[in-house]
Amino acid sequence: MAKQYLEAGEIVNTHGIRGEVKINPWADGPEFLVDFDTFYLNGTAYEVESARVHKSVVLCKLRGVDTVEAAQKLRGTVVCIDRDEVELEEDAVFIADLIGLPVLADGVEIGKVEDVLTMPGNDVYVVKGQRSYMIPAVKEFLLDVNVDEGYVKVKLIEGMCTDEN
Repeated sequence: MAKQYLEAGEIVNTHGIRGEVKINPWADGPEFLVDFDTFYLNGTAYEVESARVHKSVVLCKLRGVDTVEAAQKLRGTVVCIDRDEVELEEDAVFIADLIGLPVLADGVEIGKVEDVLTMPGNDVYVVKGQRSYMIPAVKEFLLDVNVDEGYVKVKLIEGMCTDEN
């Protein structure tokens, strides 16, 4: 079952003296986080009073966090979002939904998605089973990604198995 709240970043520091926090985003870019009305920290909902992109981070003011001391206490906290507040592009999926899915090549399970690496050209699926694989997330190799039914079908070529000699 898909998690309702998804990890989207981490509070890495404070900003200014009025309680703003600096969030390192775990999304495609920091712009993704500025449109949310609510963030969830340690299971508690915080209304977002303001959020803006600054370089590669998000500077955010959370309701009730009004001093640098209060903001400092949140340092290291994971920022979560509610999946119902996100509109994904067609064929896009959350990385969190991919982790743990079985990966099939020619109808045989070769392992499970352990990680998704975000690279400049495209993502790369890290698959672990009896062997380890790194599979570029492009149409040539990803034949079918079906989160609802719980599988990923891939086409393997030489060089994708990382533990071959």
